[in-house]
Amino acid sequence: MKEYLLLFWNESGDGQYQIDPEKMKEGMEAWQAWIGNIAMQGKLISTKPIHWAGIQVGNATQKECPVIAEKIMVTGYLICKSNNINEVVGWSKTCPILQSPTGFTEIREVLPFDL
Repeated sequence: MKEYLLLFWNESGDGQYQIDPEKMKEGMEAWQAWIGNIAMQGKLISTKPIHWAGIQVGNATQKECPVIAEKIMVTGYLICKSNNINEVVGWSKTCPILQSPTGFTEIREVLPFDL
């Protein structure tokens, strides 16, 4: 089986995520069911939300802020395994992040680190 990294992108606010706590609480049930479906198939490896604050480190620079592209940012991740990327795409099409008008999932295959 291959491993896949799903990055959850959504709208950013000024120093916080762009969602109020009450809406976040309501959405937790949908997230738990969605993640639970993957876990019950034995294909969940790891998943967590990501804190808003971040540090960007470059060769000559360091900035204390997360990467925000066109007012959206990564808000969480999930690592899963599957024999078929189409299965992962199918899961992504039902992901609760899509309930947000700007939300989407980026899927990246995790490659083995061979020297």
